[in-house]
Amino acid sequence: MGTRAAAVIDTALGAADAARRILAEVRRQPALRVPLDDALDSILAEDVVSPLDLPAWTNSAMDGYAARADDVRGATPERPVRLRVIEELPAGRFPTRTVGPGECARIFTGAPLPAGADSVIRQEDSDLGQDTVSIYKDRDAGVNFRLAGEDIRRGSTVLSAGSALGPAELGVLASLAIAHPLVYRRPRVAILGSGDEIVDVDQPDEILSGRKTASSNTHTLVALVRRAGGEPVNLGVARDTPESLRAHLEGALACDVLVTTAGISVGEHDYVRSVLEELGAEQRFWKLRMRPGAPVGFGLLRGIPWIGLPGNPVSTMVTFELFVRPAIRRMCGRALAFRRAVTARAAEPITLKPKLQHFLRGIVTEGPSGLEARLTGPQGSGILTSMVHANALLVIPEGRFETPAGTDVRTILLDDPVHQAEPPFD
Repeated sequence: MGTRAAAVIDTALGAADAARRILAEVRRQPALRVPLDDALDSILAEDVVSPLDLPAWTNSAMDGYAARADDVRGATPERPVRLRVIEELPAGRFPTRTVGPGECARIFTGAPLPAGADSVIRQEDSDLGQDTVSIYKDRDAGVNFRLAGEDIRRGSTVLSAGSALGPAELGVLASLAIAHPLVYRRPRVAILGSGDEIVDVDQPDEILSGRKTASSNTHTLVALVRRAGGEPVNLGVARDTPESLRAHLEGALACDVLVTTAGISVGEHDYVRSVLEELGAEQRFWKLRMRPGAPVGFGLLRGIPWIGLPGNPVSTMVTFELFVRPAIRRMCGRALAFRRAVTARAAEPITLKPKLQHFLRGIVTEGPSGLEARLTGPQGSGILTSMVHANALLVIPEGRFETPAGTDVRTILLDDPVHQAEPPFD
């Protein structure tokens, strides 16, 4: 394996510094072409330049009659204009004749507008004649058609590299006949839990009897990784032995990033850090000045980023939001990794004890004078249901022990689609 560089370990980083250090070491994934229907929420790796005009031809926006505006102006129910119908144009059929004075073509939505016509008279304003037609109103003179290229011009950049592909973007790509867009590959995120007391949900008797604890973190993380844009790879639950951890961690070497839960504190059975070091990992930090989630680790396992999260369920979810989710977004090719912070007014007093930066589960609602924030209730890091009720994290600065009601509080809305480049909790 050669000589491994000496590890650089910090033991008391702030959360924002930790997030920046993680992002500095993760890499955007390589680009590849994927089937169009598999590209939802992926990030484009190249500019998309249109090979055609859209619409490709001027076409009807109505079912009716393609006519000349000069012929239909002045038409009324009392004095209708009569036109000769020279052909019928359903969608998909191209015209073969030019519309001359006193003539029209029966036309349907999407069909190309014949030469000579500059209006589509809606069929409701006619007697629906087949050989000749009576036009009763002139309100459609000069309208009801879509010009060639009015949506997209040939040679124009329709979508830029770095664009996220939502349903509308996929529709645009389909309209340009792009069946396999070039996007950044989704990172494969290995997920490993550990603990002799933990079993998966395939052992319900152990869980329901109280002999073991369900591995809720594993399933939470699988869902969080998917929502962040990664592909979860569940490595299972390792026992609290170096041998079991080594066997499970081997599976991470085929992935792009490793996320572990528990096992990185200072207990006698916390072997994750030491086993990772045996396997060649370079540790960058392993403890932060924050709550919940002080025991957060980060390093590189043979070039693969490793992020170690705490084992308590709430701590796992909070630290995923702050550190893992931004890393996955960056690896997917997104320039803006972090949700933004907005200001809300504390609806109740908040009292804290430890001199740490706090990320409190909160409920933010719209009040008479703007956003209001209140706690979900008790803030114990094992109260997973608090994350069910929370729609925000309230960010309380390090050293602020009292936050009176009415104080402005920085909040991270957990469903906010707006993102920014820098951590909002600096």
